[in-house]
Amino acid sequence: MRSSVQAQPMRLKLKAVYQLIVDNFLAASCAVVLLRLGPAEIISWLRPAHLFSAAAAAAVYLMLRPRAVYLIDYACFDTSPLARVPMASFIEHTKHTPTISERSVRFMSRLLARSGLGEQTCLPEAHHCVPTHECCTLDNARAEFELVVFSAIDDLLAKTGVAPDAIGVLVLNCSLFCPTPSLVDIIVNKYNLRCDIRSVNLSGMGCSAGLISVGLANNLLQVVPRGSHALVVSTETITPNYYVGNERAMLLPNCLFRVGGVAALLSTSPANARFRLRHVVRTFTGANDDEAYRCVFQEEDDQGNVGINLSKNLMAIAGNSLQANITEIAPLVLPFSEQLLFAISFVACKVLRARVKPYIPDFSMAFKHLCIHAGGRAVIDELQTRLRLSDEQVEASRMTLHRFGNTSSSSLWYELAYVEAKGRMRKGHRVWMIGFGSGFKCNSVVWECIQPAARNTHGPWTTSIHRYPVDIPEVLSH
Repeated sequence: MRSSVQAQPMRLKLKAVYQLIVDNFLAASCAVVLLRLGPAEIISWLRPAHLFSAAAAAAVYLMLRPRAVYLIDYACFDTSPLARVPMASFIEHTKHTPTISERSVRFMSRLLARSGLGEQTCLPEAHHCVPTHECCTLDNARAEFELVVFSAIDDLLAKTGVAPDAIGVLVLNCSLFCPTPSLVDIIVNKYNLRCDIRSVNLSGMGCSAGLISVGLANNLLQVVPRGSHALVVSTETITPNYYVGNERAMLLPNCLFRVGGVAALLSTSPANARFRLRHVVRTFTGANDDEAYRCVFQEEDDQGNVGINLSKNLMAIAGNSLQANITEIAPLVLPFSEQLLFAISFVACKVLRARVKPYIPDFSMAFKHLCIHAGGRAVIDELQTRLRLSDEQVEASRMTLHRFGNTSSSSLWYELAYVEAKGRMRKGHRVWMIGFGSGFKCNSVVWECIQPAARNTHGPWTTSIHRYPVDIPEVLSH
């Protein structure tokens, strides 16, 4: 054991030397070439024809390159203490659902004890009723949506000072609640947005749809007038999705999902921007894999009760999807030294069929902060293991799950708010958001901080950040 500990600093030193050599190889090579050319050859390349060609190429590049997109600000729905549902209350309410058996109640109680959720998570008003299922009506679903989304948008517009008529793009994602008129129509009507607004309503795309919405808003901002604003809204309406059957795989969403939402304002103008959008990477693994396609599936149980069936292989499928996403994003963000090791490992595993473990890149060299979808304790554990992350790197995800539960696509923004509330964000820091969704999808978004939030900024963590981080036991004692 001692020799292994003593060898660790030596391995770190060798890796640091390797990274220094490889990452600076290109610059050193260019310097050698210039030195070998000599002054006469260098001057011969600076002829007017060459300069004109270079200027023309630069002009064409500047005209055709995608516009930079910025995050002006974001606002998460701030849950009320009156909406919190302690675990004992949740279990007691479940007991009053006549179709849910005592055995299922005991299963849900054990699941909650190991879920990583705390006692402060919140559910919508309908879930405070007894029996709950009788209050899961369309009117109550609309009321939940309006409370969450209107509150977040109001806070965002107040923070940014942007008028509603300055918004040219609206993208909303809510997977399971899709009424008529659509949810984007409700927002357009409420805020009297422009009649020519480009609005898109995304549904059925799971917990990673928030990052899909960011990517879609980015694409739309490329074709609208420069300086336009795009409003992105991510939420999941809980009220109409209460499962009243006894299939264990379909009872999990009842236990894990909680109320939440976010509104974010993007623009191609850098004025007052807080982050710059660097990369959006989407990977879909359900095209040729039916098991991945069905691992998160809305269906009826044997009794005709509708719910979301979560496959027992979900974690393995999520891990494979993450691997596919890493393959896409690694060349965009990692230094060349890490890319080289990853490429050698990939070729050895996939092409040469060598029995070697895939190399896991050191993403701390590319990102200062990671926001991993707080889908559940098992999801965070899986990603921490796959990416070899420290407890500090997954702290925001675990604390968000504990305080707010699984708020679906908006959870990543609560995690970003946690990092900022802790005062850990600095100018130039890069943030990697990773989300998973039905289909099966793994999506990534990379942000670069331009202006950190002020420490006294109001947000979802304002009243509780002083209590975090907290120790989360393996099994919570009721």
